[in-house]
Amino acid sequence: MGKIILRLDRVMADRKMSLNELSERVGVTNVNLSKMKTGKISAIRFSTLEAICRVLNCQPGDILEYDPDAPADDADE
Repeated sequence: MGKIILRLDRVMADRKMSLNELSERVGVTNVNLSKMKTGKISAIRFSTLEAICRVLNCQPGDILEYDPDAPADDADE
């Protein structure tokens, strides 16, 4: 089936940025960023993705990865 995997934790670690710092700089709550980090979201606003990419100096493809072999979540079906 495949699914999108969020790699926000990896990019944050590469940039040595904490969840609190990213939250403050992006303007998104810690709770929402934590959900992104753990992949517990089903959608992301482009404006949020743009802000995260600006702050982390990365591309959307650095954060989002498609795994064609991963089982899809029930919510995606």
